[in-house]
Amino acid sequence: MRLFSILFLFLIVALAGCNLMPARTPLADRPPGTLIPTAATTPAPPAQPTAATTPVPPAQPTAATTPAPPAQPTTATTPAPPGQPTSVPLTPEAVPAAPVATAPPAPQPVEAWSPTIALQQITDGFDRPLHITHAGDGSGRLFVVEKVGRIRIVRDGQVLPEPFLDITDRVGSRANEQGLLSVAFHPRYRENGWLFVNYTDDDGDTVVSRFEATGDRADPVSEQVVLTIGQPFANHNGGLIIFGPDGMLYIGMGDGGSAGDPLGAGQDRSTLLGKILRINVENLPYTIPPDNPWADGVDGRQENWVIGVRNPWRFSFDRATGDLFVADVGQNRLEEVHLLRAGQIAGANLGWNVMEGDECFNRDDCDRNAFDLPIDVYPHSLGCSVTGGHVYRGAAFPALQGVYIFGDFCSGRIWGLRPSGAGWERVELLQSDLQIASFGEDEAGELYVAGYNNGVLYRIVVE
Repeated sequence: MRLFSILFLFLIVALAGCNLMPARTPLADRPPGTLIPTAATTPAPPAQPTAATTPVPPAQPTAATTPAPPAQPTTATTPAPPGQPTSVPLTPEAVPAAPVATAPPAPQPVEAWSPTIALQQITDGFDRPLHITHAGDGSGRLFVVEKVGRIRIVRDGQVLPEPFLDITDRVGSRANEQGLLSVAFHPRYRENGWLFVNYTDDDGDTVVSRFEATGDRADPVSEQVVLTIGQPFANHNGGLIIFGPDGMLYIGMGDGGSAGDPLGAGQDRSTLLGKILRINVENLPYTIPPDNPWADGVDGRQENWVIGVRNPWRFSFDRATGDLFVADVGQNRLEEVHLLRAGQIAGANLGWNVMEGDECFNRDDCDRNAFDLPIDVYPHSLGCSVTGGHVYRGAAFPALQGVYIFGDFCSGRIWGLRPSGAGWERVELLQSDLQIASFGEDEAGELYVAGYNNGVLYRIVVE
């Protein structure tokens, strides 16, 4: 009896003790993410955002009116989620581990680049200088073309008293865009003494001729006409001739003039107007290089090399790469610079008069993909007539190495254009008071600029 009483009392105490604690739910039956009841059940504050959690602002547009498209955002540009609570999940399977970030680092900003250039006066006394070049003969001479029909020699910083060539008797220079426009020395000038010029005659037509020279004088009587092209209007004559890395002669031809290309010359392959031509002048008058895009003459003039230009006043080959930079003067809104890579130039179409710069001209539905678009455009608030220059390949100023230097005739601005990411960066290097008609190179690759309005020849230097 006593044993029964003891067992009964023990049972009463045990039941009472069970009511003191709530029943536990088995771990396997708890909802995912349930936390162990410790001090860690209060989540830690979210982690402070790192620099990567703040979206990287897009690069500021350069002075170009149409900046290159911003880089596509990477995962680093999306803010990271707040840090996970520090509490440990009840089972490893309950909450998957956070993935390790594999996004590439945000692109670093382009290093600030804005060298300070200056114009160092070499000499003066020129009459409306339009072109500057060298003969490639090791003499160190510079040749400056004057609009009226003369070519002057600069040797050791001094202008020689006698002109190298004087053909004022046959050059028509009444209109603003007429005159003796350029000179190009044959790649073997030291052996053959051949030079070629581009001028407008008394009728206003374009004439490309060869002359012969010895020493510091070219014989005006030695003229042999290579090519004559009729000009329907007095403006948009183009006018530059240069020898390319391939030894061929390249001739810039405007669209014939007036405004808006009334002849439709830019897109008409049956005319030489609105083109850059390419011919072989080893045997006069000339021959057609067999690799010209329309060398068979079926779908276009055999001489045509690049089409769709309005007035390619100045263009140049990069002496290091063979790339062709074409500065094409705009209509009334945009000035443009094109880059045509070596080996991809033949048959390029720069768009005029379907496009002006990177915009449709006089309509909104043009197919931009059909043309070789410019790498840089600027509006007429910055200037009104682009003057193409050269890629600097000299040794004196490393800060300019590989930079395309060009300017504007109306505003006197001088810019540097260089690759930046997937696009190009234009930086204003100098605001001059010059009417910039031409830039030029010497044999060493140093750059020069002439003031059309003041007749001064300057060398471009870095301060």
